Amino acid sequence: MMTTNMTRPMHGFVRRPLATALARRRWLMAGALSLLALPGVGQAQAEGDRALAERLADQLEVDYRINANHASVHGIDCQSLGADYASCFTATIGLTNRGSAIEHDDWAIYFPSIRRLLRVDSDRVDIEHLTGDLNRLEPAAGFGGLAAGERLEIPVVGEYWQLFMTDVMPRWYIAVGEATATLDSTSTENIGDFVAPIAGERVKRTPDDANVVMKAATRFERNSVASPMPAASLRGGIVPSPRHLEVGAAEADLAAGVVLDAPAMSAASRSALETYFSRRGIALRDGGGWPIEVRLAADGFEGELAREGAYRLSSDARGASITAFDAAGAFYGVQSLLGALGADGHLPALEIEDAPRFDYRGMMLDVARNMKDKASVLRLLDRMAAYKLNRFHFHLSDDEGWRLEIPGLPELTEVGGERCHDLDENDCLLPQLGSGPTRETHGSGHFSREDYIEILRYAKARHIEVIPEIDMPAHARAAVVAMEARYRRLMADGDEEAANEYRLLDPEDTSKTLSVQLYDRQSYLNPCRDASLRFVDKVIGEVTSMHREAGLALRTWHYGGDEAKNILLGNGFQDVDAAEPVDWKGTVDQSGEDHPWEASPTCQRLVVEGEVDSVEQLPSYFARHVNDLVAEHGIEGMSAWQDGLKDVAHADDFTTERVAVNFWETLYWGGSESAVDWQQRGYDVVLSNPDYLYFDMPYEVNPHERGYYWATRFTDTRKVFSFSASSLAQNAETSRDRDGKAFSAESQPAWEGAHGLSGQAWSETVRTEEQMESMVFPRLLALAERAWHRADWELDPVAGRTYEGGVTEHVARQALMSDWQRFANLLGQRELPRLEAAGIAYRLPLPGGRIEEGRLLANVALPGVTIEISLDGGETWRTYDDVARPEVDDDVLMRTVSRDGQRHSRSVSL
Repeated sequence: MMTTNMTRPMHGFVRRPLATALARRRWLMAGALSLLALPGVGQAQAEGDRALAERLADQLEVDYRINANHASVHGIDCQSLGADYASCFTATIGLTNRGSAIEHDDWAIYFPSIRRLLRVDSDRVDIEHLTGDLNRLEPAAGFGGLAAGERLEIPVVGEYWQLFMTDVMPRWYIAVGEATATLDSTSTENIGDFVAPIAGERVKRTPDDANVVMKAATRFERNSVASPMPAASLRGGIVPSPRHLEVGAAEADLAAGVVLDAPAMSAASRSALETYFSRRGIALRDGGGWPIEVRLAADGFEGELAREGAYRLSSDARGASITAFDAAGAFYGVQSLLGALGADGHLPALEIEDAPRFDYRGMMLDVARNMKDKASVLRLLDRMAAYKLNRFHFHLSDDEGWRLEIPGLPELTEVGGERCHDLDENDCLLPQLGSGPTRETHGSGHFSREDYIEILRYAKARHIEVIPEIDMPAHARAAVVAMEARYRRLMADGDEEAANEYRLLDPEDTSKTLSVQLYDRQSYLNPCRDASLRFVDKVIGEVTSMHREAGLALRTWHYGGDEAKNILLGNGFQDVDAAEPVDWKGTVDQSGEDHPWEASPTCQRLVVEGEVDSVEQLPSYFARHVNDLVAEHGIEGMSAWQDGLKDVAHADDFTTERVAVNFWETLYWGGSESAVDWQQRGYDVVLSNPDYLYFDMPYEVNPHERGYYWATRFTDTRKVFSFSASSLAQNAETSRDRDGKAFSAESQPAWEGAHGLSGQAWSETVRTEEQMESMVFPRLLALAERAWHRADWELDPVAGRTYEGGVTEHVARQALMSDWQRFANLLGQRELPRLEAAGIAYRLPLPGGRIEEGRLLANVALPGVTIEISLDGGETWRTYDDVARPEVDDDVLMRTVSRDGQRHSRSVSL
């Protein structure tokens, strides 16, 4: 993930503690306080500040340009600047005054930067890091005003690199006194409005980066592995693929409606299925329609078919019969009928025998970094059920937000669930991740108790288990700040005992730390305080109550547990006085840096008393105590990100019946070996590998794509589809590392297979519901395919076998590509229109193209998606005809279009 460091003053840039920065602002305002006390003066001052802020926001235009992404090649000493792994970039922030001259200097611009800024080369402005990704730019002593039409260039050096335009966040804002206004030029979700295009060497992470940038020609080559198939060849195809499927010649016409005879099916599940049929234009009737008979008969299933979700289906022109292992199998059997249904309402005769590959077939949604509305959550659950996914991992809290109402703790959502410009953070969290200064963005919001119960019931009707995650002890800043607000409120009321009841900080802790997302010690709740356990007990109890009211048990609690560390003490840094310095590490003064809680007297007592060997073991120590509470609440299982449990020797050391880990190591850094270790320690391993299953990663290597890329430069739908969970080492032969280079992995015969697969939709760069859906879909369909169905080309582990791209040939690549062609055509011709009908803003794949003998050859990764071309610079568009292949020149533009014609991909040129 991202790391950051700022250990000492540098030219033009000072890292001040937030408290010091706030004190300075208050000192500057102190002279005006007596004036504000006079009748009418305060209001006049506030109105004047507001008018000035709005004027400056309108006339100050921001532009941003990345200059170099391997700055050390261009003479920048990244190592001495303290950059992690001595890697840094250079960029220029431009401020252009489009209005009258600006002579005053009593204003500041607040802006987000997910990269730690190491230096600013300007004597006219200062830049100061506040917290997280929030920085403040304000006039320095040498500012001297900004003339009308003048452009001020501000060169900066930042840590790592900026390879995708979404590394730059929107909604920079200006503050004058207490008044704020978003800079108009950055108030956009089209980052290209103020960020210059990234090209040339700037698309490379390092000088020898081997990733192939996707342009029309390179995309055409990659798309070529999946050619269009006739629609008739896809007849009866279902996503995800059944274990055994036979398609007959007979057909049933469902236009007159269907009669669903399913006495064992709940009313809620039946109602859900009615919606699915209705969306296909088919009515669910009480009589007079095509009959579907559904019965449960668990004793009729044996071997691998004797499991939750299994079913047998037989259909012809007269009707369908479904025999299911359980209620979930009954629901999935009907979903398979819907999946095989043609666009004309005709259903081919089917014989299916089917059961899921994995017990856990999951999707995680992060609503903490940026809030998503309830409607989008319900749409996601609706599609998960359609493709037989059965676990919804709900990431409800993080540093940037707390999103679930907890009765009795209103500050969690009133403060921790809101972001605004409040430097004291009494009323809200400070802006992060492009949320801007107001509450009216996706940075703010939460689910009420009633909302959550509705989501639970909706999921239950679709046979989906909801797994709530409250991340701790790191990534807990929203909760920590909220409980500090509660502490202040109750102390003001004179109730010290109540104030301390849920306080999550040790007030004597002076630890100097920097978290992965650039926060200080408030990013971590203190795992050594009884108050922290009381807080966890309270939250678990309230969430358990919501599940109970929704009519279902809370079966799994997700602890989180990840990234409790000070990044400045990581492997990419060395101390200024290191005995054996190396040239590939950033040099920092580590003498004043602490591990989280290292200066907490409460935690130090645990070390002295032998409860833990060091504070670095505290996340796992806390996990065991939280697990005890989970068991006391009658919850049978707990999950965590695997690094949160690294100091617990075996799953048997926990109280709950089962403990699962979301395994999030990359395979090219040894993940296939590490996964075996977790399994042998008794944990259920849910593969959540970021290089294949993180859906916040870009679809392709192109600066215009959205997403983080610390694990991989691209994950398209085909890459997800090609992921092998049977032999993890096999993936080394069919993919590359994040630099586009081959890597090797050795097969681990001790690997017994995963407990399941999970896709992850983190939301740092994903602010809107539409953006979320485009990042998740259609990749979710490939996830469902791999979670439900094991492909013939997936291999078993073989002792001693090594896999390496371009070297070994153990994988039946032709079989893999043939399978992908079938799946890609199913998506392009049938499933994307169904997503559209369900209201999903899926990502339209971009077209590839090249010119041969003056004629355009164009293709798309998912055949069946319509390509449009423009020969007049985008003024008019027409459908591309693959047979006619129009005569064009290099000025031709291409794009893809949704079936209803309402949405388009971005346009690309040759």
